[in-house]
Amino acid sequence: MVQWLEKNVYAKFISYLSDEKLWIGVGMGLLKIIAILIVAAIAVKLGKITIRNIFKVRSKGPLQISERRETTLHKLLENVLSYVIYFIVIMMILDTLTIDVKALVAGAGIVGLAVGFGAQNLVRDVITGFFIIFEDQFSVGDFIRTGTFEGTVEEIGLRTTKIKSFTGEVHILPNGSIVEVTNFSINNSISIVDVSIAYEGDIAKAERVIEELLQELPDKYEDMVDTPQLLGVQSLGASDVVLRVISEVQPMRHWHIGRMLRKELKLRLDENGIEIPFPRLVTYSRKE
Repeated sequence: MVQWLEKNVYAKFISYLSDEKLWIGVGMGLLKIIAILIVAAIAVKLGKITIRNIFKVRSKGPLQISERRETTLHKLLENVLSYVIYFIVIMMILDTLTIDVKALVAGAGIVGLAVGFGAQNLVRDVITGFFIIFEDQFSVGDFIRTGTFEGTVEEIGLRTTKIKSFTGEVHILPNGSIVEVTNFSINNSISIVDVSIAYEGDIAKAERVIEELLQELPDKYEDMVDTPQLLGVQSLGASDVVLRVISEVQPMRHWHIGRMLRKELKLRLDENGIEIPFPRLVTYSRKE
């Protein structure tokens, strides 16, 4: 009896695999899935090109938006487009596999309602991400500091924000955790440079030489917004008089201009025989 059942099951299995309609259906299904994936890839590519062209046309229109905000909206729209198309592709593939999509969506709705009560952090992340973009708190390409993280904004999504630090690490932060933000890229920066002059040096001459140099620098460095200013004596040290120079520069260019200012000041002071002091130690020996 058992052998007869085994033979019967085996025969039915062979007959099932030998069914021509089965393999035609499998082949048609695979072709449909491949066609869906190809059409989806083309749709994503065409959609991104369309979005890019829309922003190009908008940039020539009367209503202008900042380049920072435009880059952020550009990336966000591309991400939303990809998510929508991928969702539609998954639904179509499931339908091709004869899975009841309507029942699946209805079931997902019930499960989603139950999960929603425990997904408060996700909702908070999405809402915070919306307000970050809507209020233009920061945009892609901005240099920001939030909490212990500091770097350039690589991407802003509705749920997370990616920040690339100066040394290359990429920090992925949930938007809900971004409570306070310092944005360094909105307004011009100020480069501050202190120059030390020896007490024996001629302070008036040093100030005159520095003033002459500062007048020449804006033509040499395009990042300077205005002519640098010599504020005067900043402090009196143990062995030096400190003069302070400030320069208003393009956003986030204060580090570069600061290095160039130090170099130019050193060379010009050397040309005029004005020495930058070195630490000195005076020993006093009292006779008994």
